[in-house]
Amino acid sequence: MILLELFGGVALLLYGMQLCGEGLQRAAGGHLRHLLTSATRTRLSAVSSGALATALLQSSSATTLMVIGFVSAGLMTFRQSLGVILGADIGTTLTVQILAFRIQDLALLLVAAGFGLTFFGRRGLVKSVGQAVLGFGFVFLGMRLMTEAMTPVTESGLARQVLVALSANAGLGLLLGAVFSAGMSSSAATIGLVLSLASQGLLPLSGAIPVVLGANIGTCATALTASLRSSADARRVAVAHIAFKVLGVALVFPFIQPLASLVGVTASDPARQIANTHTFFNVAISAVFLPFAPWAARVITAMVPDDVTTADNPFKTRYLDDRYLDQPGLALGQATREALRMGDVSQGMLRDAMLVLRSDNQELLEDVERRDDQLDYLEREIKLFLSRLGQETMSPDLTRKEIGLISVIGNLENIGDIIDKNLMELARKKLYQGRRFSEAGEAELLEFHGMISKNLERAIAAFAAGDRALAQEVLDQRPIIRQRERELRTSHLARLRQGLAESLETSEIHLDVLTNLKRISSHITQLVFPILEDA
Repeated sequence: MILLELFGGVALLLYGMQLCGEGLQRAAGGHLRHLLTSATRTRLSAVSSGALATALLQSSSATTLMVIGFVSAGLMTFRQSLGVILGADIGTTLTVQILAFRIQDLALLLVAAGFGLTFFGRRGLVKSVGQAVLGFGFVFLGMRLMTEAMTPVTESGLARQVLVALSANAGLGLLLGAVFSAGMSSSAATIGLVLSLASQGLLPLSGAIPVVLGANIGTCATALTASLRSSADARRVAVAHIAFKVLGVALVFPFIQPLASLVGVTASDPARQIANTHTFFNVAISAVFLPFAPWAARVITAMVPDDVTTADNPFKTRYLDDRYLDQPGLALGQATREALRMGDVSQGMLRDAMLVLRSDNQELLEDVERRDDQLDYLEREIKLFLSRLGQETMSPDLTRKEIGLISVIGNLENIGDIIDKNLMELARKKLYQGRRFSEAGEAELLEFHGMISKNLERAIAAFAAGDRALAQEVLDQRPIIRQRERELRTSHLARLRQGLAESLETSEIHLDVLTNLKRISSHITQLVFPILEDA
Protein backbone atom coordinates (compact mmCIF):
# COMPACT_ATOMS: atom_id res chain seq x y z
CA MET A 1 0.00 0.00 0.00
CA ILE A 2 2.88 2.35 0.75
CA LEU A 3 4.36 1.75 -2.70
CA LEU A 4 0.94 2.19 -4.35
CA GLU A 5 0.36 5.49 -2.55
CA LEU A 6 3.88 6.63 -3.39
CA PHE A 7 3.61 5.81 -7.10
CA GLY A 8 0.09 7.20 -7.20
CA GLY A 9 1.33 10.45 -5.68
CA VAL A 10 4.16 10.70 -8.21
CA ALA A 11 1.71 10.01 -11.06
CA LEU A 12 -0.68 12.71 -9.82
CA LEU A 13 2.18 15.18 -9.47
CA LEU A 14 3.43 14.51 -13.01
CA TYR A 15 -0.07 14.66 -14.49
CA GLY A 16 -0.80 17.85 -12.59
CA MET A 17 2.36 19.49 -13.94
CA GLN A 18 1.39 18.46 -17.46
CA LEU A 19 -2.16 19.83 -17.06
CA CYS A 20 -0.88 23.06 -15.58
CA GLY A 21 1.69 23.55 -18.35
CA GLU A 22 -0.86 22.87 -21.12
CA GLY A 23 -3.42 25.22 -19.58
CA LEU A 24 -0.98 28.07 -19.13
CA GLN A 25 0.47 27.49 -22.60
CA ARG A 26 -2.99 27.66 -24.17
CA ALA A 27 -3.83 30.79 -22.17
CA ALA A 28 -0.57 32.44 -23.23
CA GLY A 29 -1.26 31.62 -26.90
CA GLY A 30 1.40 32.73 -29.34
CA HIS A 31 2.92 35.12 -26.77
CA LEU A 32 5.12 32.34 -25.36
CA ARG A 33 6.69 31.59 -28.75
CA HIS A 34 7.13 35.31 -29.39
CA LEU A 35 8.75 35.71 -25.97
CA LEU A 36 11.34 33.01 -26.58
CA THR A 37 12.17 33.97 -30.16
CA SER A 38 12.24 37.77 -29.79
CA ALA A 39 13.39 38.50 -26.22
CA THR A 40 16.89 37.11 -26.74
CA ARG A 41 18.78 40.16 -27.98
CA THR A 42 20.85 40.35 -24.81
CA ARG A 43 22.00 37.57 -22.51
CA LEU A 44 20.01 38.94 -19.56
CA SER A 45 16.80 39.20 -21.58
CA ALA A 46 17.34 35.64 -22.84
CA VAL A 47 17.72 34.39 -19.25
CA SER A 48 14.57 36.27 -18.20
CA SER A 49 12.53 34.91 -21.09
CA GLY A 50 13.70 31.35 -20.37
CA ALA A 51 12.82 31.67 -16.68
CA LEU A 52 9.37 33.12 -17.42
CA ALA A 53 8.56 30.50 -20.07
CA THR A 54 9.57 27.68 -17.71
CA ALA A 55 7.49 29.15 -14.89
CA LEU A 56 4.48 29.03 -17.25
CA LEU A 57 5.20 25.58 -18.68
CA GLN A 58 6.14 24.14 -15.26
CA SER A 59 9.01 22.24 -16.87
CA SER A 60 12.53 23.17 -17.89
CA SER A 61 12.52 20.12 -20.18
CA ALA A 62 9.51 21.53 -22.06
CA THR A 63 11.26 24.89 -22.49
CA THR A 64 14.46 23.21 -23.66
CA LEU A 65 12.49 21.09 -26.15
CA MET A 66 10.90 24.25 -27.50
CA VAL A 67 14.30 25.90 -27.83
CA ILE A 68 15.68 22.84 -29.66
CA GLY A 69 12.72 23.04 -32.03
CA PHE A 70 13.21 26.79 -32.59
CA VAL A 71 16.91 26.34 -33.31
CA SER A 72 16.23 23.37 -35.59
CA ALA A 73 13.63 25.41 -37.51
CA GLY A 74 15.96 28.41 -37.76
CA LEU A 75 13.77 30.65 -35.57
CA MET A 76 16.57 31.13 -33.03
CA THR A 77 20.37 30.90 -33.22
CA PHE A 78 22.40 28.54 -31.07
CA ARG A 79 24.12 31.48 -29.33
CA GLN A 80 20.75 33.01 -28.41
CA SER A 81 19.60 29.69 -26.95
CA LEU A 82 22.31 29.54 -24.28
CA GLY A 83 20.81 32.33 -22.18
CA VAL A 84 17.31 30.81 -22.51
CA ILE A 85 18.61 27.44 -21.28
CA LEU A 86 20.20 29.01 -18.20
CA GLY A 87 16.98 30.94 -17.57
CA ALA A 88 14.94 27.74 -17.87
CA ASP A 89 17.03 26.20 -15.10
CA ILE A 90 16.09 29.14 -12.87
CA GLY A 91 12.42 28.98 -13.83
CA THR A 92 12.10 25.33 -12.86
CA THR A 93 13.02 26.20 -9.27
CA LEU A 94 9.68 27.99 -8.91
CA THR A 95 7.83 24.67 -9.03
CA VAL A 96 10.01 23.20 -6.29
CA GLN A 97 9.62 26.32 -4.15
CA ILE A 98 5.83 26.04 -4.45
CA LEU A 99 5.99 22.34 -3.51
CA ALA A 100 8.01 23.24 -0.39
CA PHE A 101 5.17 25.40 0.92
CA ARG A 102 3.04 23.23 3.13
CA ILE A 103 -0.25 23.97 1.40
CA GLN A 104 -1.19 20.39 0.53
CA ASP A 105 -4.35 20.84 2.60
CA LEU A 106 -5.56 23.24 -0.11
CA ALA A 107 -5.18 20.55 -2.80
CA LEU A 108 -8.83 19.49 -2.85
CA LEU A 109 -9.96 23.13 -2.86
CA LEU A 110 -7.76 23.82 -5.91
CA VAL A 111 -9.05 20.68 -7.64
CA ALA A 112 -12.65 21.77 -7.03
CA ALA A 113 -11.98 25.34 -8.20
CA GLY A 114 -10.11 24.14 -11.29
CA PHE A 115 -12.84 21.67 -12.19
CA GLY A 116 -15.50 24.37 -11.77
CA LEU A 117 -13.68 26.81 -14.05
CA THR A 118 -13.00 24.11 -16.65
CA PHE A 119 -16.52 22.64 -16.61
CA PHE A 120 -18.58 25.83 -16.38
CA GLY A 121 -16.25 28.30 -18.10
CA ARG A 122 -17.69 29.57 -21.39
CA ARG A 123 -14.61 31.35 -22.75
CA GLY A 124 -11.44 29.60 -23.82
CA LEU A 125 -9.27 31.69 -21.48
CA VAL A 126 -11.36 30.77 -18.43
CA LYS A 127 -11.17 27.08 -19.31
CA SER A 128 -7.40 27.30 -19.81
CA VAL A 129 -6.89 29.01 -16.45
CA GLY A 130 -9.21 26.42 -14.89
CA GLN A 131 -7.06 23.63 -16.31
CA ALA A 132 -3.94 25.26 -14.85
CA VAL A 133 -5.60 25.55 -11.41
CA LEU A 134 -6.77 21.92 -11.64
CA GLY A 135 -3.20 20.94 -12.50
CA PHE A 136 -1.84 22.73 -9.44
CA GLY A 137 -4.48 20.95 -7.34
CA PHE A 138 -3.30 17.56 -8.62
CA VAL A 139 0.34 18.55 -7.94
CA PHE A 140 -0.40 19.35 -4.30
CA LEU A 141 -2.65 16.30 -3.96
CA GLY A 142 0.21 14.16 -5.25
CA MET A 143 2.59 15.72 -2.71
CA ARG A 144 0.04 15.04 0.04
CA LEU A 145 -0.23 11.37 -0.98
CA MET A 146 3.57 10.96 -1.06
CA THR A 147 3.99 12.62 2.34
CA GLU A 148 1.28 10.46 3.92
CA ALA A 149 2.79 7.35 2.32
CA MET A 150 6.11 8.12 4.04
CA THR A 151 4.53 8.29 7.54
CA PRO A 152 4.59 4.50 8.24
CA VAL A 153 8.17 4.34 6.96
CA THR A 154 9.32 6.43 9.93
CA GLU A 155 8.47 3.48 12.18
CA SER A 156 10.49 0.97 10.09
CA GLY A 157 14.01 0.39 11.36
CA LEU A 158 15.08 -1.25 8.08
CA ALA A 159 13.88 1.70 6.03
CA ARG A 160 15.76 4.10 8.27
CA GLN A 161 18.96 2.06 7.92
CA VAL A 162 18.64 2.11 4.12
CA LEU A 163 18.12 5.87 4.06
CA VAL A 164 21.02 6.43 6.46
CA ALA A 165 23.25 4.40 4.14
CA LEU A 166 22.01 6.47 1.21
CA SER A 167 22.77 9.69 3.08
CA ALA A 168 26.31 8.50 3.77
CA ASN A 169 27.00 7.75 0.09
CA ALA A 170 26.82 10.98 -1.91
CA GLY A 171 27.77 9.23 -5.16
CA LEU A 172 24.88 6.79 -4.86
CA GLY A 173 22.47 9.65 -4.12
CA LEU A 174 23.69 11.52 -7.18
CA LEU A 175 23.17 8.43 -9.36
CA LEU A 176 19.69 7.71 -7.98
CA GLY A 177 18.62 11.33 -8.49
CA ALA A 178 19.81 11.28 -12.10
CA VAL A 179 18.14 7.93 -12.88
CA PHE A 180 14.79 8.88 -11.31
CA SER A 181 14.76 12.29 -12.97
CA ALA A 182 15.61 10.82 -16.40
CA GLY A 183 13.01 8.09 -16.00
CA MET A 184 10.21 10.49 -15.05
CA SER A 185 11.44 13.26 -17.40
CA SER A 186 11.10 15.67 -14.50
CA SER A 187 13.53 16.90 -11.89
CA ALA A 188 10.63 18.48 -9.95
CA ALA A 189 8.97 15.09 -9.43
CA THR A 190 12.20 13.59 -8.09
CA ILE A 191 12.79 16.54 -5.78
CA GLY A 192 9.13 16.34 -4.71
CA LEU A 193 9.79 12.78 -3.55
CA VAL A 194 12.88 14.00 -1.66
CA LEU A 195 10.76 16.71 -0.02
CA SER A 196 8.32 14.04 1.18
CA LEU A 197 11.15 12.03 2.74
CA ALA A 198 12.68 15.11 4.36
CA SER A 199 9.37 16.33 5.77
CA GLN A 200 9.06 13.02 7.67
CA GLY A 201 12.63 13.29 8.98
CA LEU A 202 13.78 10.32 6.90
CA LEU A 203 16.44 12.11 4.84
CA PRO A 204 18.83 14.76 6.20
CA LEU A 205 19.83 17.77 4.13
CA SER A 206 23.34 16.43 3.51
CA GLY A 207 21.79 13.28 2.01
CA ALA A 208 19.17 15.17 0.00
CA ILE A 209 21.63 17.54 -1.73
CA PRO A 210 23.33 14.80 -3.87
CA VAL A 211 19.89 13.57 -5.01
CA VAL A 212 18.92 17.14 -5.95
CA LEU A 213 22.16 17.54 -7.91
CA GLY A 214 21.56 14.22 -9.66
CA ALA A 215 18.01 15.26 -10.54
CA ASN A 216 19.40 18.34 -12.27
CA ILE A 217 21.60 16.13 -14.45
CA GLY A 218 18.88 13.57 -15.16
CA THR A 219 16.46 16.16 -16.51
CA CYS A 220 18.82 16.68 -19.47
CA ALA A 221 17.99 13.22 -20.85
CA THR A 222 14.74 14.42 -22.46
CA ALA A 223 16.48 17.21 -24.38
CA LEU A 224 19.31 14.91 -25.46
CA THR A 225 16.87 12.32 -26.83
CA ALA A 226 14.85 14.98 -28.67
CA SER A 227 17.94 16.42 -30.35
CA LEU A 228 19.33 13.18 -31.80
CA ARG A 229 17.53 13.46 -35.16
CA SER A 230 17.72 17.25 -35.35
CA SER A 231 20.17 19.67 -36.91
CA ALA A 232 23.70 20.24 -35.63
CA ASP A 233 22.68 23.48 -33.89
CA ALA A 234 19.80 21.68 -32.14
CA ARG A 235 22.19 19.00 -30.89
CA ARG A 236 24.47 21.76 -29.63
CA VAL A 237 21.59 23.10 -27.53
CA ALA A 238 21.21 19.71 -25.82
CA VAL A 239 24.98 19.42 -25.30
CA ALA A 240 25.07 22.92 -23.79
CA HIS A 241 22.23 21.99 -21.43
CA ILE A 242 24.10 18.91 -20.26
CA ALA A 243 27.45 20.71 -20.04
CA PHE A 244 26.09 23.50 -17.83
CA LYS A 245 24.49 21.00 -15.45
CA VAL A 246 27.42 18.56 -15.28
CA LEU A 247 30.03 21.30 -14.81
CA GLY A 248 27.84 22.93 -12.17
CA VAL A 249 27.49 19.65 -10.26
CA ALA A 250 31.25 19.00 -10.59
CA LEU A 251 31.96 22.39 -9.00
CA VAL A 252 29.48 21.93 -6.14
CA PHE A 253 29.84 18.20 -5.36
CA PRO A 254 33.11 18.45 -3.34
CA PHE A 255 31.51 21.10 -1.11
CA ILE A 256 28.26 19.36 -0.12
CA GLN A 257 28.82 19.74 3.63
CA PRO A 258 29.64 23.48 3.49
CA LEU A 259 26.65 23.95 1.18
CA ALA A 260 24.40 22.10 3.64
CA SER A 261 25.62 24.35 6.46
CA LEU A 262 25.00 27.47 4.35
CA VAL A 263 21.51 26.42 3.25
CA GLY A 264 20.64 25.35 6.80
CA VAL A 265 20.86 28.98 7.86
CA THR A 266 18.22 30.08 5.30
CA ALA A 267 15.31 28.13 6.85
CA SER A 268 14.48 25.74 9.67
CA ASP A 269 12.05 23.61 7.66
CA PRO A 270 13.87 20.68 5.90
CA ALA A 271 11.64 20.91 2.82
CA ARG A 272 12.35 24.62 2.48
CA GLN A 273 16.08 23.99 2.86
CA ILE A 274 16.00 21.47 -0.03
CA ALA A 275 14.01 23.85 -2.22
CA ASN A 276 16.51 26.63 -1.46
CA THR A 277 19.38 24.29 -2.39
CA HIS A 278 17.78 23.67 -5.78
CA THR A 279 17.28 27.41 -6.30
CA PHE A 280 20.79 28.38 -5.17
CA PHE A 281 22.38 25.78 -7.43
CA ASN A 282 20.56 26.86 -10.59
CA VAL A 283 20.90 30.59 -9.94
CA ALA A 284 24.60 30.09 -9.21
CA ILE A 285 25.39 28.16 -12.40
CA SER A 286 23.51 30.78 -14.43
CA ALA A 287 25.50 33.58 -12.79
CA VAL A 288 28.80 31.72 -13.27
CA PHE A 289 28.32 30.55 -16.85
CA LEU A 290 26.37 33.46 -18.39
CA PRO A 291 29.43 35.77 -18.79
CA PHE A 292 31.21 32.92 -20.61
CA ALA A 293 28.31 32.08 -22.94
CA PRO A 294 30.06 33.30 -26.15
CA TRP A 295 33.16 31.27 -25.30
CA ALA A 296 31.00 28.25 -24.44
CA ALA A 297 29.21 28.59 -27.79
CA ARG A 298 32.53 28.40 -29.65
CA VAL A 299 33.69 25.35 -27.67
CA ILE A 300 30.41 23.46 -28.13
CA THR A 301 30.30 24.37 -31.84
CA ALA A 302 33.74 22.81 -32.19
CA MET A 303 32.64 19.72 -30.21
CA VAL A 304 29.53 19.15 -32.34
CA PRO A 305 30.52 19.57 -36.01
CA ASP A 306 28.15 20.75 -38.70
CA ASP A 307 26.02 18.20 -40.51
CA VAL A 308 27.74 16.55 -43.45
CA THR A 309 25.25 17.06 -46.25
CA THR A 310 25.31 15.51 -49.64
CA ALA A 311 23.00 16.61 -52.44
CA ASP A 312 19.80 18.07 -51.01
CA ASN A 313 16.95 15.61 -51.35
CA PRO A 314 13.99 17.54 -52.79
CA PHE A 315 11.57 14.86 -51.60
CA LYS A 316 12.37 15.22 -47.93
CA THR A 317 11.10 17.76 -45.43
CA ARG A 318 13.77 19.75 -43.57
CA TYR A 319 11.93 21.30 -40.66
CA LEU A 320 8.87 19.19 -39.80
CA ASP A 321 9.34 17.14 -36.63
CA ASP A 322 6.50 14.99 -35.24
CA ARG A 323 7.98 15.24 -31.73
CA TYR A 324 6.70 18.82 -31.49
CA LEU A 325 3.10 18.16 -32.56
CA ASP A 326 1.92 18.68 -28.97
CA GLN A 327 3.39 22.22 -29.08
CA PRO A 328 1.33 23.88 -31.84
CA GLY A 329 3.14 27.23 -31.69
CA LEU A 330 6.47 25.56 -32.40
CA ALA A 331 4.99 23.11 -34.93
CA LEU A 332 3.40 25.97 -36.89
CA GLY A 333 6.77 27.71 -36.95
CA GLN A 334 8.31 24.57 -38.45
CA ALA A 335 5.50 24.26 -41.02
CA THR A 336 5.96 27.93 -41.93
CA ARG A 337 9.64 27.34 -42.62
CA GLU A 338 8.72 24.40 -44.84
CA ALA A 339 6.15 26.58 -46.64
CA LEU A 340 8.90 29.13 -47.31
CA ARG A 341 10.81 26.31 -49.00
CA MET A 342 7.78 25.91 -51.25
CA GLY A 343 7.96 29.64 -51.92
CA ASP A 344 11.60 29.34 -52.97
CA VAL A 345 10.77 26.43 -55.30
CA SER A 346 7.83 28.26 -56.90
CA GLN A 347 9.94 31.40 -57.41
CA GLY A 348 12.63 29.33 -59.11
CA MET A 349 10.05 27.62 -61.33
CA LEU A 350 8.53 30.95 -62.40
CA ARG A 351 11.96 32.42 -63.11
CA ASP A 352 13.05 29.47 -65.22
CA ALA A 353 9.70 29.13 -67.00
CA MET A 354 10.37 32.26 -69.05
CA LEU A 355 13.94 31.14 -69.71
CA VAL A 356 12.57 27.88 -71.15
CA LEU A 357 10.07 29.78 -73.33
CA ARG A 358 12.86 31.96 -74.69
CA SER A 359 15.67 29.45 -75.10
CA ASP A 360 13.79 26.19 -75.93
CA ASN A 361 16.02 24.39 -73.39
CA GLN A 362 14.41 20.95 -73.08
CA GLU A 363 16.65 19.86 -70.17
CA LEU A 364 15.62 22.92 -68.14
CA LEU A 365 11.98 22.32 -69.13
CA GLU A 366 12.07 18.81 -67.63
CA ASP A 367 13.81 20.15 -64.52
CA VAL A 368 11.00 22.69 -63.99
CA GLU A 369 8.44 19.88 -64.31
CA ARG A 370 10.31 17.81 -61.69
CA ARG A 371 10.23 20.75 -59.29
CA ASP A 372 6.43 20.77 -59.47
CA ASP A 373 6.53 17.20 -58.11
CA GLN A 374 8.56 18.57 -55.19
CA LEU A 375 5.93 21.26 -54.56
CA ASP A 376 3.18 18.61 -54.58
CA TYR A 377 5.17 16.50 -52.11
CA LEU A 378 5.86 19.38 -49.73
CA GLU A 379 2.24 20.56 -49.78
CA ARG A 380 1.01 17.05 -48.95
CA GLU A 381 3.52 16.58 -46.12
CA ILE A 382 2.77 19.99 -44.57
CA LYS A 383 -0.99 19.30 -44.67
CA LEU A 384 -0.54 15.89 -43.05
CA PHE A 385 1.70 17.44 -40.40
CA LEU A 386 -0.84 20.18 -39.61
CA SER A 387 -3.67 17.65 -39.44
CA ARG A 388 -1.85 15.91 -36.56
CA LEU A 389 -1.34 19.02 -34.42
CA GLY A 390 -2.26 18.71 -30.75
CA GLN A 391 -5.64 20.44 -30.69
CA GLU A 392 -5.77 20.45 -26.88
CA THR A 393 -3.28 23.34 -26.74
CA MET A 394 -4.49 25.21 -29.86
CA SER A 395 -5.60 28.77 -29.15
CA PRO A 396 -7.94 30.64 -31.56
CA ASP A 397 -4.94 32.69 -32.73
CA LEU A 398 -2.98 29.55 -33.62
CA THR A 399 -6.03 28.05 -35.33
CA ARG A 400 -6.26 31.12 -37.59
CA LYS A 401 -2.57 30.81 -38.41
CA GLU A 402 -3.04 27.14 -39.28
CA ILE A 403 -5.92 27.92 -41.66
CA GLY A 404 -3.93 30.75 -43.24
CA LEU A 405 -0.90 28.50 -43.70
CA ILE A 406 -3.01 25.85 -45.46
CA SER A 407 -4.26 28.58 -47.82
CA VAL A 408 -0.70 29.72 -48.55
CA ILE A 409 0.66 26.27 -49.40
CA GLY A 410 -2.41 25.55 -51.53
CA ASN A 411 -1.85 28.66 -53.62
CA LEU A 412 1.88 27.95 -53.98
CA GLU A 413 1.04 24.46 -55.22
CA ASN A 414 -1.48 25.93 -57.70
CA ILE A 415 1.20 28.29 -59.03
CA GLY A 416 3.45 25.28 -59.58
CA ASP A 417 0.67 23.42 -61.39
CA ILE A 418 0.06 26.34 -63.76
CA ILE A 419 3.76 26.52 -64.59
CA ASP A 420 4.07 22.75 -65.03
CA LYS A 421 0.84 21.84 -66.82
CA ASN A 422 0.32 25.04 -68.82
CA LEU A 423 3.45 27.12 -69.35
CA MET A 424 5.72 24.10 -69.84
CA GLU A 425 3.24 22.55 -72.27
CA LEU A 426 3.27 25.80 -74.24
CA ALA A 427 7.07 25.76 -74.17
CA ARG A 428 7.11 22.16 -75.40
CA LYS A 429 4.68 23.05 -78.21
CA LYS A 430 6.85 26.03 -79.23
CA LEU A 431 9.97 23.84 -79.13
CA TYR A 432 8.53 20.95 -81.16
CA GLN A 433 6.96 23.23 -83.77
CA GLY A 434 10.12 25.33 -84.08
CA ARG A 435 8.33 28.65 -83.55
CA ARG A 436 9.84 31.96 -82.36
CA PHE A 437 8.34 35.01 -80.67
CA SER A 438 8.72 38.33 -82.42
CA GLU A 439 11.29 40.62 -80.84
CA ALA A 440 8.60 43.04 -79.61
CA GLY A 441 6.37 40.19 -78.40
CA GLU A 442 9.18 38.54 -76.46
CA ALA A 443 10.09 41.88 -74.83
CA GLU A 444 6.48 42.37 -73.73
CA LEU A 445 6.27 38.86 -72.27
CA LEU A 446 9.53 39.46 -70.41
CA GLU A 447 8.18 42.71 -69.00
CA PHE A 448 4.90 41.12 -67.86
CA HIS A 449 6.73 38.10 -66.43
CA GLY A 450 9.00 40.51 -64.50
CA MET A 451 5.95 42.23 -62.96
CA ILE A 452 4.50 38.87 -61.86
CA SER A 453 7.84 37.61 -60.53
CA LYS A 454 8.40 40.80 -58.53
CA ASN A 455 4.95 40.52 -57.01
CA LEU A 456 5.55 36.88 -56.05
CA GLU A 457 8.81 37.87 -54.39
CA ARG A 458 6.94 40.63 -52.54
CA ALA A 459 4.19 38.23 -51.43
CA ILE A 460 6.61 35.61 -50.08
CA ALA A 461 8.55 38.30 -48.19
CA ALA A 462 5.28 39.56 -46.70
CA PHE A 463 4.36 36.01 -45.65
CA ALA A 464 7.79 35.38 -44.11
CA ALA A 465 7.73 38.60 -42.07
CA GLY A 466 3.96 38.89 -41.51
CA ASP A 467 4.31 42.38 -43.03
CA ARG A 468 0.86 43.88 -43.58
CA ALA A 469 2.19 46.92 -45.48
CA LEU A 470 4.05 44.69 -47.93
CA ALA A 471 0.99 42.48 -48.29
CA GLN A 472 -1.07 45.56 -49.15
CA GLU A 473 1.47 46.44 -51.85
CA VAL A 474 0.89 43.02 -53.41
CA LEU A 475 -2.85 43.63 -53.36
CA ASP A 476 -2.41 47.09 -54.89
CA GLN A 477 -0.59 45.55 -57.85
CA ARG A 478 -3.66 43.53 -58.89
CA PRO A 479 -5.46 46.23 -60.94
CA ILE A 480 -2.13 47.39 -62.42
CA ILE A 481 -1.30 43.86 -63.61
CA ARG A 482 -4.79 43.36 -65.04
CA GLN A 483 -4.60 46.65 -66.92
CA ARG A 484 -1.13 45.82 -68.24
CA GLU A 485 -2.31 42.39 -69.45
CA ARG A 486 -5.12 44.04 -71.45
CA GLU A 487 -2.66 46.50 -72.96
CA LEU A 488 -0.30 43.71 -73.99
CA ARG A 489 -3.14 41.81 -75.67
CA THR A 490 -4.03 44.94 -77.60
CA SER A 491 -0.39 45.41 -78.58
CA HIS A 492 -0.17 41.80 -79.82
CA LEU A 493 -3.36 42.19 -81.87
CA ALA A 494 -1.87 45.32 -83.47
CA ARG A 495 1.12 43.27 -84.63
CA LEU A 496 -1.24 40.66 -86.04
CA ARG A 497 -2.99 43.36 -88.05
CA GLN A 498 0.39 44.42 -89.40
CA GLY A 499 0.87 40.85 -90.66
CA LEU A 500 4.13 40.10 -88.77
CA ALA A 501 4.92 36.46 -89.57
CA GLU A 502 6.43 35.63 -86.14
CA SER A 503 3.44 37.13 -84.34
CA LEU A 504 1.05 35.17 -86.52
CA GLU A 505 2.73 31.79 -85.92
CA THR A 506 3.10 32.25 -82.15
CA SER A 507 -0.19 34.09 -81.51
CA GLU A 508 -1.91 31.22 -79.71
CA ILE A 509 1.12 30.51 -77.53
CA HIS A 510 1.71 34.22 -76.82
CA LEU A 511 -1.87 34.86 -75.67
CA ASP A 512 -1.97 31.65 -73.58
CA VAL A 513 1.27 32.68 -71.83
CA LEU A 514 -0.34 36.02 -70.92
CA THR A 515 -3.45 34.22 -69.64
CA ASN A 516 -1.49 31.83 -67.45
CA LEU A 517 0.75 34.56 -66.05
CA LYS A 518 -2.41 36.44 -65.07
CA ARG A 519 -3.74 33.27 -63.39
CA ILE A 520 -0.49 33.03 -61.44
CA SER A 521 -0.96 36.66 -60.43
CA SER A 522 -4.38 35.81 -58.97
CA HIS A 523 -2.87 33.10 -56.77
CA ILE A 524 -0.10 35.48 -55.70
CA THR A 525 -2.77 37.92 -54.52
CA GLN A 526 -4.43 35.14 -52.50
CA LEU A 527 -1.13 34.42 -50.75
CA VAL A 528 -1.39 37.68 -48.78
CA PHE A 529 -5.07 37.48 -47.80
CA PRO A 530 -4.35 35.54 -44.56
CA ILE A 531 -1.88 38.27 -43.51
CA LEU A 532 -4.38 41.06 -44.11
CA GLU A 533 -7.26 39.14 -42.50
CA ASP A 534 -5.15 38.32 -39.44
CA ALA A 535 -4.16 41.98 -39.06
